[in-house]
Amino acid sequence: MKIYSIPDTIKTLIFDIDSTLYTNEEYAVEQVDCQIRYYADLTGISHDEARKKIEDYRENYSRNNDGKKISLGNTFVAMGIPIEESIRWREMLLEPADFLSCDTKLIETIAELKKHFNLICVTNNPSIPARKTLQALGISDFFPEIIALDTCKVSKPHAMPFELAAKKTGSKINECVSIGDRYDIDISLPLQLGMGGILVDNVCDVYTLPEYLCK
Repeated sequence: MKIYSIPDTIKTLIFDIDSTLYTNEEYAVEQVDCQIRYYADLTGISHDEARKKIEDYRENYSRNNDGKKISLGNTFVAMGIPIEESIRWREMLLEPADFLSCDTKLIETIAELKKHFNLICVTNNPSIPARKTLQALGISDFFPEIIALDTCKVSKPHAMPFELAAKKTGSKINECVSIGDRYDIDISLPLQLGMGGILVDNVCDVYTLPEYLCK
């Protein structure tokens, strides 16, 4: 875990979901690859060709943008797949309960954080699979609001979902902390906006957050 910034006054914690609130490499790979396979089938190319096409684009983007990463949703947009279509694919293809289960330690952690802060999720997945993920983990009730891909029709990193998360929780930008597993997607832009930022390596880092935040 790396703490980049913690505001003097914290009112809202903004959580990424995937690979932040759970650690499951098989599902992390599958939820990306199932979309790439579907794209391949639609466009009449092999799965391996589609994987290479996506990988090459993302590598070129990073090389041409000072090492910054691009989300899968924005990669599909660049390849002519509208966000609305990408949303439909994810709603159809993603079944988090096939990979995830109730996490007692996470429930205890989130319950403790909820005593002190507003909690909200900002995710690049659509609302339906995002909510299913929280339900599978046993923490859905702690997150009444999700800012998802179908909420703003833009993928992180983009200011709109983070600004909306602050507005929804009645907090100022500088009273929010963004927590996620990818610096370029979850942390860099919130820091530029004036939020705090905490980069986690896995869900075990999330378990320790009350030690740093609930003082």
